Amino acid sequence: MAELYHRYLTGVLLALVQRSGTARAAEVARRTFRRQHLEKFLPGLEKLGLVGLPDAVACAQYHYLSNALGGVSVEWIPESDTRSWVRYKPPRWIFDGTAVAGIPTEVSRAMLWGWHAHNGVSLGNPRLGFVCTSMTTDGGAGLVGYYVEEDHVLEPEDRLRFSPGETPPATVGELPRVDWSEERLAKVERNYAMEYVRSLIPELVAVLGSADGGFVGRIAGRQIGMQHHELILGLLDDGPAEGPASFAALLARLAAAQGDTVEVEVSADGGEARVRQHTWRLLGGQPLPPEGFEAWNGLWEGLAAVHGPHLGLRVDAVERLDLGDPYFEWRIRRRR
Repeated sequence: MAELYHRYLTGVLLALVQRSGTARAAEVARRTFRRQHLEKFLPGLEKLGLVGLPDAVACAQYHYLSNALGGVSVEWIPESDTRSWVRYKPPRWIFDGTAVAGIPTEVSRAMLWGWHAHNGVSLGNPRLGFVCTSMTTDGGAGLVGYYVEEDHVLEPEDRLRFSPGETPPATVGELPRVDWSEERLAKVERNYAMEYVRSLIPELVAVLGSADGGFVGRIAGRQIGMQHHELILGLLDDGPAEGPASFAALLARLAAAQGDTVEVEVSADGGEARVRQHTWRLLGGQPLPPEGFEAWNGLWEGLAAVHGPHLGLRVDAVERLDLGDPYFEWRIRRRR
């Protein structure tokens, strides 16, 4: 699930740029990262044992440690108690593969406005800001910058500044990493990607409107599902597609991998299968228009479209947990 949701996040951002324009893509990115920040930043400081450090240092170490747990390559570069650097090294996790060549700098900047520029506000320190000195989307060797505590209160527009060409100290800092099992780290990586999608979809429909947001998310989901079907089968070590039961088993495994409760029912002749998902760990528990489900469900439609192309599978959501039904139920059968 970490791989699939990672690619979905990247795919939706690219789809937004292409279908809705840079300005709206940047606004979705800014709001997504602000939502993430408000939910995760202060609790994360506690969990990572960073409370009590100077604010600039705590912020830089937070990005180093939290991203490392999510499988992102980040360096922390100490300078002083009031200036502390981070470097997000290529390859940039969020701009998967060649996608980095299609992401406008405005979208990358919007992510910083959503998160990094708000750290001082969340900490109650109006003198704390972030200075970005390099961006991968401009051809720089990574996204690089430093948290700085100034001797004066920063205006809102100065909480994030750009100063290309400044270079960090040569010495990279090292912090203790958690000694967790491979299984626990895999769950952390899964949750890392899932949390971005949990934040993305509500902001997608809020900025574009329910109809347009659902459409863009669904089309991107279908494309990502189709494009990464073979990757997902390889990761799950699944055998060849043999009918509706095969896809139902795949969908159920993906639901279980998200931490949801799921069951499968296959007809006696094998011509139809039903998957019931009783929980919605990804997006449940927050207000969301019906089109939010459609944006997410595009992933499963895309996977079904190429799951044994000779099978001509159709996957229909006939029960909707988000609309008050007791569970999600997908009916899978051959097209007629």
